[in-house]
Amino acid sequence: MGNKLPTTKSSDTRQQILDTAKDIILGKGFAAVGLNEILSAAGVPKGSFYHYFKSKEQFGDALLENYFDDYLQMLEHLLKDDGSSNSSRLLKFFQSWLDSQSSDATTDKCLIVKLSAEVTDLSEAMRITLKNGTDRVIACLTNCLEEGIRKGEFPANLDVSNVTAEIYYMWIGATLLTKVNRTRAALECAMNATKIRLALN
Repeated sequence: MGNKLPTTKSSDTRQQILDTAKDIILGKGFAAVGLNEILSAAGVPKGSFYHYFKSKEQFGDALLENYFDDYLQMLEHLLKDDGSSNSSRLLKFFQSWLDSQSSDATTDKCLIVKLSAEVTDLSEAMRITLKNGTDRVIACLTNCLEEGIRKGEFPANLDVSNVTAEIYYMWIGATLLTKVNRTRAALECAMNATKIRLALN
C-alpha cells in the first residue's frame, strides 16, 4: 500500500478519533451518533474535532476511506501468494467473512453494509467513497481470480469481471440478510454458491 508517513501526535489523535468512532458507529449507525459521544470516548476535546474535520460529513468520508484502506490491506495480505493455491486463499477470505459477519461481536461487522443504505441518501461524498472503495475490493478479488485462471484453478471461460462482481454483490446481500435473520444461513448459501460458480465443488 506504499510507505506510511512518520506518525505524529496530530495523526495519532486523528486516527484515535476514527478508530473510536468506527466501533461506536458499527453499533449505532452514523446519524444516531453525536460528536460528543465519539470525542468523549476517544478522550479528545470537542474543540479539537474541527482541527481534523470541517464537518461531520467530512469526518464520515474520512472514516470510510480509512476503513477501506485497512480492509484492502487485510484483503491483499490474505490473497498474496504464500505458496498455496489462489482458490484456497480466496475461500479462506470468504470463510473469514462468513465467520466474522455471523459472530456476535459488533466490532467485527462490516461498515460497508452498516452505512450503505443510511448515508448514500445523506451525502454524495460518502456515496462516492463507498462506490470507489467497493470497486477497489472487487478489483483485488478480480486479480486473484485472473491469476487462478492462468494457473488452471478456475474455468478458463469465466467472465472474470462479471463473475467477481456477482460474487461480491451476493456476499454483501447475504451479510445484510444475516443482520435481519440473525443466522448464518444466508452467508453459508453465499459460500456454497461461490464454490459452484467457480467450479470448486
